[in-house]
Amino acid sequence: MTQDAIQGLIDALPLPTLMVTQGDRIVGANARAEKLLGQGLAGRHLVTVLRHPSVLDAIEACATSRKPKTTRYLTSADRNEMTYQVHCGYIDLAEGHGVLVSFEDITHVEAISQMRRDFVANVSHELRTPLTALMGFIETLQGPASKDPAAQERFLGIMMNEAGRMNRLVSDLLSLSQVESEERIRPSQSTDLTELIGSTLRRIAPVAEKSRVTLQDELPSTPVLVPGDEDQLRQVFTNLIENAIKYGGTDQTVTVRLTQMQRDPALRGPGVRVEVRDTGSGIDQVHLPRLTERFYRVDSHRSREMGGTGLGLAIVKHIVNRHRGRLKIESTAGEGSRFTVILPALD
Repeated sequence: MTQDAIQGLIDALPLPTLMVTQGDRIVGANARAEKLLGQGLAGRHLVTVLRHPSVLDAIEACATSRKPKTTRYLTSADRNEMTYQVHCGYIDLAEGHGVLVSFEDITHVEAISQMRRDFVANVSHELRTPLTALMGFIETLQGPASKDPAAQERFLGIMMNEAGRMNRLVSDLLSLSQVESEERIRPSQSTDLTELIGSTLRRIAPVAEKSRVTLQDELPSTPVLVPGDEDQLRQVFTNLIENAIKYGGTDQTVTVRLTQMQRDPALRGPGVRVEVRDTGSGIDQVHLPRLTERFYRVDSHRSREMGGTGLGLAIVKHIVNRHRGRLKIESTAGEGSRFTVILPALD
């Protein structure tokens, strides 16, 4: 295979690729490889370009055994950690042999795997805490408190709360799993948001009254139709309104506003906006980008005390995505927060 043929082969490949011959000399590289490893690769010695021991070992092993080898290559680009799967393949040349080395970007795959590991760890932690508490109270009831009715009643109440916490967590996990599985399936039915939000506010009113929170609505008098799953949209607005009541604080106001737009800039077409706004203490800007992550909490202790599972906004995000909408979160410390759900209007 001539030098031109080698270069033509490498240029045709979609991945960053280079050819290494005997003596660890690079004889060809495509533009993608030069973007990854630097300009002017052809003619350079391999170790002046790659100092990653596992990659050098894989290339040497491939050349020696004449069998394909793979390894990982970690690097940084624009302050972001990148992970590549390096594939080494043996090739017979007109004079001697070479190793074709290609770099497959698996950063996204690794990120998903890490998210999965984090998710399992978080679920385990969230379940272990109430389970540990339950086991402790059971031991106490079987021992020191076995003949103390007052202690039994108190401990059973705490155990009921812990069991309820686990039940809410499992329920939210099942709900999250369902909405994730349906995320690519766009709802086919239509839903009247005026009626849905109005009935949701009426149902939540006792909770707001108990928390000394005033609920205000700014809803049109006519139906506002969107393509949407009624149960899932009710879940979205129930979550957002209840969060505003829980975390906004007492003696404040929660306002729910429904508006229609002929051309919504977020959707570039006709849209409907539902704003849930509170006048509470607000959320520090540093937390806003992560609020929809699973198990992310601004104040973990306070969230657990109020019965939060840390999954509510993750569920909201996936439901809004399924409806081809947008979720916008704005907050100013000391002034309150505003959560806006933007949905396409019914054609």
